Amino acid sequence: MQGSKTRYTIFVVNSGSTSTKLGLFSEGTEVASVAYRHTVDELERFGNIWGQLEFRTGVARSWLNSRGVKLSAVVGIGGLVRPVPGGTYLVNERMIADAHANLQGEHASNLGCAIAAAIAAENACPAYVVDPVSVDEFESLARISGHPLIERRSLSHALNIHSVARLAAGKLGKPLDEIRLVVAHLGGGISVAPVVGGKIVDANDASSDGPFSPERTGGLPLQQFIGLCYSGKYSESDVRRLVMGKGGLIAYLGTNSAHEIEHRISRGDVAARHIFQGMAYQISKEIGGMATVLKGQVDAIALTGGLAGSKILVGWIRERVEFISPVEVFPGEDGMKALALGALRVMHGEERIMEY
Repeated sequence: MQGSKTRYTIFVVNSGSTSTKLGLFSEGTEVASVAYRHTVDELERFGNIWGQLEFRTGVARSWLNSRGVKLSAVVGIGGLVRPVPGGTYLVNERMIADAHANLQGEHASNLGCAIAAAIAAENACPAYVVDPVSVDEFESLARISGHPLIERRSLSHALNIHSVARLAAGKLGKPLDEIRLVVAHLGGGISVAPVVGGKIVDANDASSDGPFSPERTGGLPLQQFIGLCYSGKYSESDVRRLVMGKGGLIAYLGTNSAHEIEHRISRGDVAARHIFQGMAYQISKEIGGMATVLKGQVDAIALTGGLAGSKILVGWIRERVEFISPVEVFPGEDGMKALALGALRVMHGEERIMEY
């Protein structure tokens, strides 16, 4: 209702691998936030991800209680649950059970729905998740891998991709349901996705496919990788860590910091320039490939995530892909605000609440 519209207070919880980020929002405006960093030693004493639940819930509860506010809703980061369409979901027991089972993988984001539910119960308000990692809006052709024993899965940075698609639609002055984009989320992992009418119809799996990133290998030459796996030099956990955590820029240059690499390049480091340019090359190839999904009818290419703040990297990408369509840059990632806005859309009646 205009003039007397209720202003909702939203508590946002984002459980990351080594951090717990918390925020309070009044409507879409951040009122307060904090990011608690957790050391590897601190987390290892819990044994596994779900052993951290009470600890992280306690961190969230303590900070919230210090603020002394009445909540309208709690929103948690969505994890690796069942494949679902994009949207805002009311947390229920089935979702928590699937997250607890690490249904599509073990990651701290799986804790988001459980933390949100616990805090919401204490504050007599609903708990939501928005655009979990497992959002699946793939076309059927996108699922074909090359062998029937393996199906391509829809796992992407869906929260930020959907958020940036909305921003790009607004910037281009087109309705979201009419826009055709290629969105490249450039962070610790890299997801490149064709977005049609607000839906992610294909994407590389940032944990096993696509361009290499600061800490991940992306897709690898398969025959050589098989040989490495069976060389006897590495355990399964070693190989998984090599692919996620010790791959990409870390493996080549010993750092995951784009800022440090740019500094090396400015000082004439030829190797740093070559590898960083190689990452831009792979990102550009992935963007070009995803443009073919849209048959070349692309309104814009949107670059987002932390690496989109690198003028060098963006420049190299732009010069390779700008022939396809204009390139729009949305540096950084405001996942906390995206979570709050997702809850607000359903609370304002702009979208329906999704049932898990």
